[in-house]
Amino acid sequence: QVQLVESGGGLVQAGGSLRLSCATSGRISSFNSMGWYRQAPGKQRELVATITSGGNTNYADSVKGRFTISRDNAKNTVSLQMNNLKPEDTAVYYCNANNMFSSYWGQGTQVTVYS
Repeated sequence: QVQLVESGGGLVQAGGSLRLSCATSGRISSFNSMGWYRQAPGKQRELVATITSGGNTNYADSVKGRFTISRDNAKNTVSLQMNNLKPEDTAVYYCNANNMFSSYWGQGTQVTVYS
C-alpha cells in the first residue's frame, strides 16, 4: 500500500514563504505523475501543481511564478516551494501520486496565510 506523508504546513504572514514536502513509501520513479492539490473551506479540491516522471511541470494560473514543484528521486520526495504567499492560498494541501494502478493521496497539511 502506497503511503504519502506531507509536512511543512503552517501559519505565515502574507508575502512569506513555506516549503511543503511529500514523502512516499515507494519509489517516486514508479509514479507517472505526482502533484499538489489544495482545498479551502467550502470549496472543491483544486490542482496546484503537478510534475511528471519526465520532469514536466504544470501549474494553476493562480500560483504561476510564485510556486515551484520539484522531485528528488533519491529521497523519494516531492516538494512545493511557495513564495509570496497570499491569504487566498489558505487551504489544506494534499500530495497526490498516480501510477498505472491507482491514484494515491496524503492526509493533507494546513497552510494558513494571514494579512
